[in-house]
Amino acid sequence: GLEEGLSAQKAIRDNKPLQVALASQSFVQIGFLMALPMLMEIGLERGFRTALSEFILMQLQLAPVFFTFSLGTKTHYFGRTLLHGGAKYRPTGRGFVVFHAKFADNYRLYSRSHFVKGIELMILLVIYEIFSHSYKSAVAYVLITVSMWFMVGTWLFAPFLFNPSGFEWQKIVDDWTDWNKWISNRGGIGVPPEKSWESWWEEEQDHLQYSGIRGIIVEIILSLRFFIYQYGLVYGISWLVIFGILFVMKVSS
Repeated sequence: GLEEGLSAQKAIRDNKPLQVALASQSFVQIGFLMALPMLMEIGLERGFRTALSEFILMQLQLAPVFFTFSLGTKTHYFGRTLLHGGAKYRPTGRGFVVFHAKFADNYRLYSRSHFVKGIELMILLVIYEIFSHSYKSAVAYVLITVSMWFMVGTWLFAPFLFNPSGFEWQKIVDDWTDWNKWISNRGGIGVPPEKSWESWWEEEQDHLQYSGIRGIIVEIILSLRFFIYQYGLVYGISWLVIFGILFVMKVSS
């Protein structure tokens, strides 16, 4: 009821200092408290000056970007395994990656787990900015959503940011050519996912063939989440009234 109070109660309506104070707590909570245990551990072992210098060095090395992106990978596959089973060990290797990954490779690896979710969250943040009524201040909106915007940017651009020679023009041209070739090839028996978008899509949906009824139902509900939000929550009562009238008419006839 907090946002409702900020919108409805005259005593605190459009109270900018209160809005900023309420919004800044999320910025401090997510940004500082998550790093505090690491700072305390390094500080107790090697001194707090060393802990502060290492913390600053981690920010310069874009460690938050890397670990936020890694968290998205774990979340996606943990969720898929809980719904559909099929847990298995995925070897990652421990060597330094110094080769350039093509755009099609990054898309195949991170499309369902990061890119789609990042775009969906970005759309929701834009809708929240357009239709929100409680927080009119731009500063308050930024403080509330800065962590989510950071996750959106990380999930969408981290693979290209850490990709060696990712912004070299000739590499971009080669990646575009390879992408067009991959997206236009038809799949089929014996065509690997690396050669065809159709084969890759079939592989991405392969886990549904071995899933149970519960997992399939939950997957359908998750896939229809925007449809359910738009028509289920906004127009759900109207549809119930329509079905009720049709039922009464059918019974009467």
